[in-house]
Amino acid sequence: MPDFDSLASALGVTFNNPGLLIEAVTHRSYLNEHREYTGNHNERIEFLGDAVLELAVTDFLFRKFPAKSEGELTSYRAALVNTVSLAESAQTLSLSGFLLLSKGEAKDTGRARDVILADAFEAIIGALYLDQGYAAAESFIAKQLYGKIDDVIAKRSYQDAKSRFQEAAQEKQNETPWYRTLSETGPDHAKLFTIGVFIGEKEIARGEGQSKQEAEQKAAEAGLDKMGWQA
Repeated sequence: MPDFDSLASALGVTFNNPGLLIEAVTHRSYLNEHREYTGNHNERIEFLGDAVLELAVTDFLFRKFPAKSEGELTSYRAALVNTVSLAESAQTLSLSGFLLLSKGEAKDTGRARDVILADAFEAIIGALYLDQGYAAAESFIAKQLYGKIDDVIAKRSYQDAKSRFQEAAQEKQNETPWYRTLSETGPDHAKLFTIGVFIGEKEIARGEGQSKQEAEQKAAEAGLDKMGWQA
């Protein structure tokens, strides 16, 4: 069992009820392999944390950007609270080493691990809310997320990669990029798509994903890097 006092220290929080913190990092799969475990998994508390997170970030953005439209604020919020952003914050806190997972889930990498980390991050917010109220949860969110907003805006990461790549291609090369499926592998329930992004007849980059939409986004992201259009 991990040292949850160390986790609390990393979070900068002292829990009145340490059981809430343990619940926040307990994945459903752990209970399936440890029948003796009498605690709860984190899905309910993550549901609560998600709502607290959305309110806190919405309030922060509303006050910080009084001249921005609803659509712009929505895009900023999505960039701050998406799976990748929350997983990055969880990794910064070394949360991965404290998760209670099944042996199978513990081997997950990539997006699957990011989802687990993001869910646990939201569950910790829910645990803080239950343990100490909204102010404590909001203070934690502010420390972990609000500082990212300047980078989000500077890099325009509030736009999805396909939108950014298309805008850059039209601006810099007066061309509209297009996408082509290069391969599909695996059974129907676990397809892996490889998609290329092209400008004219030239392939710029490739991306892989479990859906065509994911592969296209990966290809666009790779294209932005290759063309030096991230800034």
